[in-house]
Amino acid sequence: MENERKSAGNTAETVTISRAEYEALKEQNAELSQQVQWLMEQMRLAKKRMFGASSEKVRAEVEEQLSFLFNEAEAHADIEQHETVKVAEHVRKKTSGIQKDNLPENVPTEVVNHDLPEDRRVCPNCGTAMEKIGQEVRRTLVIVPAQVKVREDVYPVYACRNCEKNGTETPVVKTPKDKAVIPGSFASPEAIAHIMTQKFVMGSPLYRQEQEFKYAGIELSRQTMSNWILKASNDWLTPVFETMHTELLRQDILHADETTLQVLHEPGKAAQSKSYLWLYRTGRDASHPIVLYEYQPNRKADNPISFLKGFHGYLHTDGYAAYGKLENVTLVGCWAHARRKFDEAVKALPKSQQKTSSAGIGLLYCSRLFEIEDRIAELPPAERKKQRQSQAKPILDAFLAWAKTRNAAPKSALGQALHYLLEQWPRLIHYLDDGRLEISNNLAERSIKPFVMGRKNFLFANTPSGAKGSATMFSLIQTARENGLDPYRYLTWVFQTAPNLDPQDSDTVQSLLPWNAPESCKAGCFLKN
Repeated sequence: MENERKSAGNTAETVTISRAEYEALKEQNAELSQQVQWLMEQMRLAKKRMFGASSEKVRAEVEEQLSFLFNEAEAHADIEQHETVKVAEHVRKKTSGIQKDNLPENVPTEVVNHDLPEDRRVCPNCGTAMEKIGQEVRRTLVIVPAQVKVREDVYPVYACRNCEKNGTETPVVKTPKDKAVIPGSFASPEAIAHIMTQKFVMGSPLYRQEQEFKYAGIELSRQTMSNWILKASNDWLTPVFETMHTELLRQDILHADETTLQVLHEPGKAAQSKSYLWLYRTGRDASHPIVLYEYQPNRKADNPISFLKGFHGYLHTDGYAAYGKLENVTLVGCWAHARRKFDEAVKALPKSQQKTSSAGIGLLYCSRLFEIEDRIAELPPAERKKQRQSQAKPILDAFLAWAKTRNAAPKSALGQALHYLLEQWPRLIHYLDDGRLEISNNLAERSIKPFVMGRKNFLFANTPSGAKGSATMFSLIQTARENGLDPYRYLTWVFQTAPNLDPQDSDTVQSLLPWNAPESCKAGCFLKN
């Protein structure tokens, strides 16, 4: 067979190949085109992550272009239309100079009088004593840096001198001592609470606190501080954690999430390997918010199975498969994750293709669902469920029917978004079952964010026991914050109270739970004292 020949009067070469070779080249070309498209998507996504806005809202022009797709769904859903209200035009005044701030109203006020000496309160003209006719007041905000002091608690000892003189047995009476938070240590409840809140609320690692103490003329090593907080956590906070864990399992709606944690000295693992901090918390409608963190060396399904043993109800999660092995638990999917994937698929496209893309349509479907949630957020649970059935369900039905007709390369951003949507669909629609459920797992993500932010400062835990202690401390601090408490004041109160309680009393630990703390522990109370 002649493989090559030249056409008459034409310098171009014509190559003859077999059908099999042609089909192979065609398939190869299609595969290479998909790879190029995927690489371009990744490049655009990387650019967006570095320089673009993080909002997942649909751009106005995209929504306008695609709004016709929802006419039918919205007609069935009876979604109320928002009216556009025009306001009178005005000219915004340009502010210049320093912006004026307001002094807080509930801060204690110290009045300092600056009066003239008596010899200056005499009239310079006639020498008569002058009378006060008014005053000028200048108000300033005074901030005093943290003060460090040594406290000596003196406990007098009394004896009978008369019995001593007469040679009889001499009675001795000692003033009862408050038990120390750490016996044999000079650590105070206030000091331990301060170190904990500085690390887990303010994100100041122990080495930085060591430097700050040194600047103040105090030699307090990070090792000593570490021993203090771990000892206090193990003795007094762990029982509170365990009691909150029991209370958590009694709920019927929970949220769960997890993030990475590096532990340097972990048996059988390299220092660079990943460990995990698991989060479990109550739902929005719980009477008392509970936020618990648990350290585990891995991300296996055994961890949530063990921690949630005895729990029956709804569990909000992302798409992680480990939660699927829980028994007697109904998983509620996260629409925020679904929306995020469609948003990435939109951002992976050139701007010229975004307006009419399937990714944009999917993102708009998700946005419609969140718009409904915004409108019904303040309704009672029963009414919220009713509105979801009438408004959201028709859109969900249309969304599913549309998604099943889409074709996309599995590795493409749109392919991944569609795969997540269809795979998670049974879980994603469970939020319709109960008005107390959420459309997303953002509640858990917001609770785990403080740890993620703090991790950027303290970077890692040294040992598994340190990681476990950190999880316990972080649990009590975040639960205290969720219950409207000031973490420093709450921890101080716990460390002052717990050592003097009867550990055999069943009500002892219950009395230490954040929602049972005194009014003095509430956030902002220090401003009123």
